[in-house]
Amino acid sequence: MRSTYLPGAGGHLRWLDLPGDGPAHVYLHGLGCAGSADFTGIAALHGGRAIVVDLLGHGFSDRPKDFPGTLEAHAETVAAVLDDEGIKDAVLVGHSMGGAIAIVLAATRPDLVSRLVVAEPNLRAGGGLYSAAIAAQSEEDFVGHGFRTVLSTLDADYAARVRTADPAILHRSAVSLVRGKTPGTADLFYGLPQPRVMLIGTRSCPYADEPAVRQAGIPVVLVPGAGHHMMRDNPEGFVAALAESGAGAGARGERGGSRTGRVGS
Repeated sequence: MRSTYLPGAGGHLRWLDLPGDGPAHVYLHGLGCAGSADFTGIAALHGGRAIVVDLLGHGFSDRPKDFPGTLEAHAETVAAVLDDEGIKDAVLVGHSMGGAIAIVLAATRPDLVSRLVVAEPNLRAGGGLYSAAIAAQSEEDFVGHGFRTVLSTLDADYAARVRTADPAILHRSAVSLVRGKTPGTADLFYGLPQPRVMLIGTRSCPYADEPAVRQAGIPVVLVPGAGHHMMRDNPEGFVAALAESGAGAGARGERGGSRTGRVGS
């Protein structure tokens, strides 16, 4: 596992660099999770060079006590890694909060991003049930006892991921998702110049944001037999969806082209 020290954040961000051909695929995980847990197998199945990130406060990365945990702050840390590694025209693959971070990064540093694949990202203020329940508490209360309560409500596999997160940064990240940003993440997503695709698990359908995404001309690819945690529910289907989205390993997608479809049966 490699690391970059971020002076502004006061800690090391750690990631896996899996070798391969073609543009680097940068995998960004969701709230309370870790790329090292969620995406290592996906990256290996998909092939090509992969940067699998543990965001600050998550997984193996440091837990700087003053890190704000906002979408913008997380995006800046990922940009710093790509700058240090000299990576340009990366393919961003972001799940849930990681999808929102990918959108912010693509908007603020378009020189780093050639294509965007987001899996059920946070597009609207208000967050999901998980982030909203965390953000409803004060940071002090969540760190003191709310974090343990949340862990007790999760299934064993998900709890194992969340248990490695820093409670304070987890709370700040949830607050950022619930508060949203201006302009909104959806508006940023719709206006990006890079090719974009949204992945949705079939068990999440009907998906509230799907009609607006399609109306904006952004293709939607369905992952069969999967809910929100589609990388865990159907890893082979998720990898097939990446290929369907034009994010094939070793293939440089042309800006502007994309496809829409259903992966699997």
